[in-house]
Amino acid sequence: MNGTQWIIFILAIQVIHFLGTWKLYVKAGRKPWEAIVPIYNAIVLMQIINRPKWWVILLFIPIINLLMFPVIWVETIRSYGRNSLAESWLVVLTLGFYIYYVNYALDVKYIENRSLHPGTALGEWVSSIVFAVVAATLVHTYFIQPYVIPTGSLERTLRVGDFLFVSKFHYGARTPMTTVAAPMVHDTLPIIGTKSYLNKPQLPYFRLPGFTKVERNDIVVFSWPADTVRQFFRAEAGVKKPIDKKSNYVKRCVGIPGDSLEVRDGYVFINDKQLVLPGSAKPQYDYIIYSQKGVSSRILDQLGITDFTRKYISGPVNQQQAQAINPYLKGFNQLADGQLELYTGSSGFPADVIRNNRLSLKEVTDRERMVPLTDDMVATLRKDAGIDSVVRQVVPKGRRGINLFPQSPDYPWNYSQMGPIYIPKEGTTVSLDLKTLPLYKKIIREYEGNTLAVNGNQILINGNVADSYTFQQDYYWMMGDNRDHSEDSRAWGYVPENHIVGTPIFIWMSFDNFTEPMSKWRPRWDRIFTTVNSDGEPKSYFKYFLILLAAYFVGSWFWKRKKAKK
Repeated sequence: MNGTQWIIFILAIQVIHFLGTWKLYVKAGRKPWEAIVPIYNAIVLMQIINRPKWWVILLFIPIINLLMFPVIWVETIRSYGRNSLAESWLVVLTLGFYIYYVNYALDVKYIENRSLHPGTALGEWVSSIVFAVVAATLVHTYFIQPYVIPTGSLERTLRVGDFLFVSKFHYGARTPMTTVAAPMVHDTLPIIGTKSYLNKPQLPYFRLPGFTKVERNDIVVFSWPADTVRQFFRAEAGVKKPIDKKSNYVKRCVGIPGDSLEVRDGYVFINDKQLVLPGSAKPQYDYIIYSQKGVSSRILDQLGITDFTRKYISGPVNQQQAQAINPYLKGFNQLADGQLELYTGSSGFPADVIRNNRLSLKEVTDRERMVPLTDDMVATLRKDAGIDSVVRQVVPKGRRGINLFPQSPDYPWNYSQMGPIYIPKEGTTVSLDLKTLPLYKKIIREYEGNTLAVNGNQILINGNVADSYTFQQDYYWMMGDNRDHSEDSRAWGYVPENHIVGTPIFIWMSFDNFTEPMSKWRPRWDRIFTTVNSDGEPKSYFKYFLILLAAYFVGSWFWKRKKAKK
C-alpha cells in the first residue's frame, strides 16, 4: 500500500468507528463529533472506558495494536453494562462490529465508575495473560529478541547451540512492515506449521532512532535477502516473503556503505588494506592435516575440533546391532569382502553402545584429513611431532565457483578470491553497462522496486534508457567467520539497510551437541553469560550472577526474619 492508500484506509477506519460508536459517546456525556476526529477520538474513548490515555500509543504500534483492539472492544461494551462472557466473545469474533448492535439496537446506560477488576478467576487469568503477551511482544519487537545459533557459519566466534539476546535498539528498531501477524513468532506458527502472517497490507519501511550505526566487524542479525523458503528442509516451491518475515541470519559485517571490498586468498581487504578482526573473533579456514602415521581422531578431539568425520570398519551386523548404531551413523558402505565402512560425526560411537552390543569395530586413521581450523589450532598442530604438515586450502584466482554472486561468467569468482567490489551507499551514483549490470540488477529490481530490462546494448530502468544508477539506501557485505563453510554475501550479494534487525549482545546459555537429541546436550560453562561484540577474549560473568543471586536470597531471608521479629 502506498501513502495515499494508507490515508484512505485510516479515514475509512475513522468512519467505521464513528458510525458504530457516536451514540455511545453521547450517552457518556461527549459530543458526537468527538467520535470521528482521528487520535482525539481514541483519547476520548480511553476516558470513557476509564483506561489510561497512554493506551492510545499502543493502538498505533504494529502487531501490538492487533492485541489491543479486542481489549478495547470488550472494555467498550462493558462500560455500558454488557458484561456477559457470551457478549465478550461475540464482540471479539465479530471484529468489534457487535458494538454497532449495542449502539443502535440496545437501550444501554453508561456506567461511569464501573469496577475495572475482573469479576471471575477466569477473567483475572485472561487479563494477566493478555498483559503478559502485550508486554512480551513489545519487548520482543522493539528492544530485545532471543536467538539461537543453528549453523556453524560463525564458528568458533559464535557456536552452534549458543543462545543469544539480540539488541534491536542499538541500530534502532525496525518497525514491523507486516501489519497482520501472530505475536511472538516469526514466519511460521508452531505445531501446525502454517505461515504466521498475511502478506497484505504492508507498512512502509521505518526505523526508530538508534545510538550507533552498523560498523565493520560488527556481528549483525539481518533478514536473509534471498529468502524464498517457507519451511527449511522441505522441498517445495519458493514463496515471496515480506522483508520482516524473511528468515533471520547472523554474520559478521566486513563491508559498509562506500567501501571497496576484495577477498584475496580468503582474507578480506577493504580499500586495499587487510581487514583486522577484533580479538574475540576466531575465524576458521580449511586445512589439510597430514601424518605418515595417520591423523588420529584423538588429536582433533583434544583440540576441540568437532567438524570432522570418523570412519570405522566392521564385520556384518545383525538387526539388533544395526538399530543400536543407526542413531550415530552419517553413512555406510559395504565392501567387496562383506565388511562395512561406517561413518559418524566427531563423537563416534559411545563405548557403552559398542560394549553392550558386542560390536567389533576398528577406526581407520587416514594419513590425510581436511578440517576447518583457527590460527591457534594450526599453531598447536604444527608443534606436534606426530603431524608432518598442516596446509591451508585456497582456491586459485580465476576458478569460478558454483552459485556465487553475481552469477555471471564475466566474474569468475570463488570463496577464496572475489572482487574488488563496491558496497553501495545511499545517494551514490554508479555507471551502468552490460558488464556492471549483474552486480546491481538485484538492487535495482528487487530491493528498490524498479522495472529493469535489457534491449540489445541498452539498459532500461522504469522504461527509460539508463547509463547510471543512484542508490536509494545503504548496503552491507556480510560474511561468516567459518570462511569456507558459510553461505553469506559471497553467495547472494549485498544486504540492504532495511533488512538489518540488530546485533547480538549477550550469550545467556550455550550447549554442546545441540544438533543431537536433548539428552546429549552439555552446557558450555565458559560461554554462559558472556558478551558478544567485545574486543578481547570472551569472559563469562555467570559466577558473578550466581554470587548476586545467592546474596539476594540470603539478604531476603534476613530481611524477612528481621521483619517478623518486629
